[in-house]
Amino acid sequence: MKYNEDARLDTSEVQDTRSSRLPSTRSGQAALGGGGLGVVGLLVVLLVNVLGGGGGNSVDLGSVLGGLGQSGGPATADNSQVQQECKTGADANAKVDCAAVANIDSIQAYWKSELPKLGKQYVAVPTVWFSGQVSTGCGAATSDSGPFYCPTDKRVYIDLSFYEDLQKQFGAEGGLFVNAYVLAHEYGHHVQDIKGDLSGESAQEGAQGRSVRTELQADCYAGVWARHATETGYIVGLTKADVSDALDAAAAVGDDRIQSASGGHVTPETWTHGSSAERDHWFTAGYNGGSAASCDTFSGKI
Repeated sequence: MKYNEDARLDTSEVQDTRSSRLPSTRSGQAALGGGGLGVVGLLVVLLVNVLGGGGGNSVDLGSVLGGLGQSGGPATADNSQVQQECKTGADANAKVDCAAVANIDSIQAYWKSELPKLGKQYVAVPTVWFSGQVSTGCGAATSDSGPFYCPTDKRVYIDLSFYEDLQKQFGAEGGLFVNAYVLAHEYGHHVQDIKGDLSGESAQEGAQGRSVRTELQADCYAGVWARHATETGYIVGLTKADVSDALDAAAAVGDDRIQSASGGHVTPETWTHGSSAERDHWFTAGYNGGSAASCDTFSGKI
């Protein structure tokens, strides 16, 4: 895939806090219950292991978000550099940062046009770029947490170095569309939030639990966007190979593959994101179906 060289990029949908970065804490230690393995998921889901999920227990979303501690004030955004460098799709073809801007613009443009069909108005939210660690409305997070969406402050957070981690640590195929899929998944959580599918719900572990179903639906929403990505005016030349790479990335962070690769037993009762096959299946369901109606992960068995 490439970006439409004539597309105008809207950098206001990004908050670049990397110039006010705090010291990095990336040590390979488990962070926020995710241990760097939660990746591309909802922050509260990453926290289930720490806060008492599993074993039939549930964690109330509001209680979790309200109880998380802060670590100083939020970092200050400085978009001056990205504003100078990222003006058109031609810049997106030349720079990773600008490609991320184009992806965000495309994803939000799609949902802005799609959600009214579902009786909801889409509200655009920014993606916060950080390095090392960041303070959010959902508490302090580090790069080890992977990208996430915080429903409290309505923001997506990502350390862009995650794209390299996805290849080196998880063995996923890289590429522009893989990077776009990561963001599309997180904005899938924002769509769930707008629809009211996150508010007041429990975050339950297990292969058939609420956490897995929530994550798989976000994968499905990413697939829906992918089906229409070229219609937004930002992305051109999307190929089957690009979509295959995105599927590979989704499968690379399946709970079963991560547990197996880490040398442990595959224990479905502790899953929070779904198996590799399930993540592949639901992204494909969204891509083939082409609408949010294809993404009911909450009815019946997954």
